[in-house]
Amino acid sequence: QVQLVESGGGLVQPGGSLRLSCAASGSGFSIYTVGWYRQAPGKERELVALLTSAGNVNYLDSVKGRFTISRDNVKNTVSLQMNSLKPEDTAVYYCNVGRTNYTGTQWGPQYWGKGTLVTVSS
Repeated sequence: QVQLVESGGGLVQPGGSLRLSCAASGSGFSIYTVGWYRQAPGKERELVALLTSAGNVNYLDSVKGRFTISRDNVKNTVSLQMNSLKPEDTAVYYCNVGRTNYTGTQWGPQYWGKGTLVTVSS
């Protein structure tokens, strides 16, 4: 069992940056894929970025070159550095840890945080 707590959301102007963090407690963190998903109002949840235990990464096309996912298997944390933010990045962002392959296919247990709101607006 893994418990996740996100932090770092907030209001930022277009072109600005935010760093989301996710702290994990429980066992087995290092063997799982970690990821960030988001859900905008009226839209389905979508994969933003994931990082497998082997180091494979996958990003949503619209965030490539702007977002960077990272993990620390000693501190059991996941981060998402978001640069050059756009209004369309506005959403609730969810941290995810689980059995997921690098394409985003979930094949085993999944754990989710409660989400943190990111608002990009002038």
